[in-house]
Amino acid sequence: MKEVIMTSEGYKKLLEELEYLKTEGRDQAAEKIRVARGFGDLSENSEYDEAKNDQAMLEARIAELEVQVKHVRILDESEMSSEHVHVGSVVTIRDAKGKQATYTISGATEANPFEGRISDESPVGKAVMGLKVGESGEAILPNGTTVIYTVVEISK
Repeated sequence: MKEVIMTSEGYKKLLEELEYLKTEGRDQAAEKIRVARGFGDLSENSEYDEAKNDQAMLEARIAELEVQVKHVRILDESEMSSEHVHVGSVVTIRDAKGKQATYTISGATEANPFEGRISDESPVGKAVMGLKVGESGEAILPNGTTVIYTVVEISK
């Protein structure tokens, strides 16, 4: 697996989710299975099947998070500058029509476009990575449209 880039805040949230799933999540899954067993014949017990499937999904998520933790690189905020766009930058960009947007560039695991956090691996993130104020980058959006973004401002 490739390196997972995260902020210290994102890493803390990742560890909290992992701890929750390993403790309370597993306890809840075991309780659902125990209750479902009480409904009778396991071969025809849909509640039991559902509880076992939920447990399998829980264990898969735990395994996924453990892999991420092993491959994480936490951003050193003291090394971050506002000279060019990198993971951790808050960047304001403008398209050719003059529409502006401000995003925080994050690693893929922390991305949440609804909160203004886009991945460095997203089309827009890739287009602006490494750029300085005034420079432009080209993004090919999922719908096939090509958009040119100009960096207006970079901050931490």
